[in-house]
Amino acid sequence: MGFFERYLSVWVGLCIITGVALGLAVPQVFSVIATYEYAHVNLVIAVLIWLMIYPMMIQVDFGAIKDIGKKPKGLFLTLIINWLIKPFSMAVLGWLFFKGFFADWVDPQTANEYIAGMILLGVAPCTAMVFVWSQLTKGDANYTLVQVSVNDVIMIFAFAPIAAFLLGVSDIQVPWETLLLSVVLYVLLPLIAGALTRKKLDKNNDHTRLNQFVNRLKPWSIIGLLATVTLLFGFQAQTIIDKPQAIVLIAIPLLIQTYGIFAIAYFIAKKLKLPHNVAAPACMIGTSNFFELAVAVAISLFGLHSGAALATVVGVLVEVPVMLSLVYFANKTRHWFE
Repeated sequence: MGFFERYLSVWVGLCIITGVALGLAVPQVFSVIATYEYAHVNLVIAVLIWLMIYPMMIQVDFGAIKDIGKKPKGLFLTLIINWLIKPFSMAVLGWLFFKGFFADWVDPQTANEYIAGMILLGVAPCTAMVFVWSQLTKGDANYTLVQVSVNDVIMIFAFAPIAAFLLGVSDIQVPWETLLLSVVLYVLLPLIAGALTRKKLDKNNDHTRLNQFVNRLKPWSIIGLLATVTLLFGFQAQTIIDKPQAIVLIAIPLLIQTYGIFAIAYFIAKKLKLPHNVAAPACMIGTSNFFELAVAVAISLFGLHSGAALATVVGVLVEVPVMLSLVYFANKTRHWFE
């Protein structure tokens, strides 16, 4: 991991503090930024989200899908966790905590928005950071690429229906037009742009020009993430000052979800007798989230100042240190799979 990736939680924490401070000091600036939107999509945030997503999509090689038949058990595990277990368990945990355990501390409207943010995180499987987790666990890089590529194809078609269903079950009204626009804007178009860029730069299939280009873009991707976090917490500044416990309340079910999903996936991987270099990345994909997409869709559906947007950003804060702890655990238990 690079310097910035390794300490991403620190940078996110600093951006949270900076965003809240700026939101209180110059709220009029954030009010102006909030007005730049079209069809419920904030244009400033959209540009920053693209900065984050585009470099990640370039790394997805859809040519790898031809190897889908190799080691089918690992792919089966990833798809079951990502699309049949994780979204629904996230919705259940959100409802259980914010309609049950935390009901006395959060008003019903805000609770619904927190649940919505959690659902959007649960429906968006990890696309980019999983390559880092795979590398840290000495995973099969080519097979990880197959898993990510297949998940991205499924996400184009499954994200909107599953998100709409779970949000509807949670009694949250979802404008389908906005949800579909978000999928096109933040999944389909970046995937197409990434595929075209990859084809142009990697004609000789030696990855040299491609890797150089991705490395040049990585700092911009991180800047996009940190700027987005700063803006979101700037928009939420007054709410956070008035209700500082909100971040803690959101983090608790997210932590339970992350460790719980990993435990389920790791148990199934062991029962399937997968090799460790397939099992570890498969479990990491199922555990981590495509938080960039979740943040973008939460803003589009519920607004910059919403509890849903806040919940997705707390997901960023929680994910990196938790995933690093799971990488450590996976490496320590490698002998379970030998």
